[in-house]
Amino acid sequence: MTSKFEEVIQSVQEKGAKETADELIRKVEGEFGSAPLIYKKLEDMPEALISHLLYKNAIGEGGCLPPKTVELISLAVGSALRCDHCTEYHMQAAKRMGASKEEILETVLIAGLLANASVLANAYRVVDPIEEPCGAACSIK
Repeated sequence: MTSKFEEVIQSVQEKGAKETADELIRKVEGEFGSAPLIYKKLEDMPEALISHLLYKNAIGEGGCLPPKTVELISLAVGSALRCDHCTEYHMQAAKRMGASKEEILETVLIAGLLANASVLANAYRVVDPIEEPCGAACSIK
């Protein structure tokens, strides 16, 4: 039995990177109704798109977290980073994985809470760096 990784590599060897990337995009569109913006932007660089998808699949499918949990985490990160495309895509993907409206809302609320706490903590450190040292986090200054 071959893995998805091996199947994709074989496809690249037989059909080339461009055709394999096109097939992968169509598969994502078939499963989720659309492809994320980043995939569309990477279409002109099929090797980068294929590498990204192989990495994503290795992390998302090879781990111990259920797919719905992976999508909820992805939704939280996209929301916290204020990436509208990421938020929309992962919200739809989470729904397809069986996430309820309540689970999606709670995920976004948690992401907002943590993003807000991060902003506040950073602001306090900037306002009063002596009283609130940030250690290694400030070493880039």
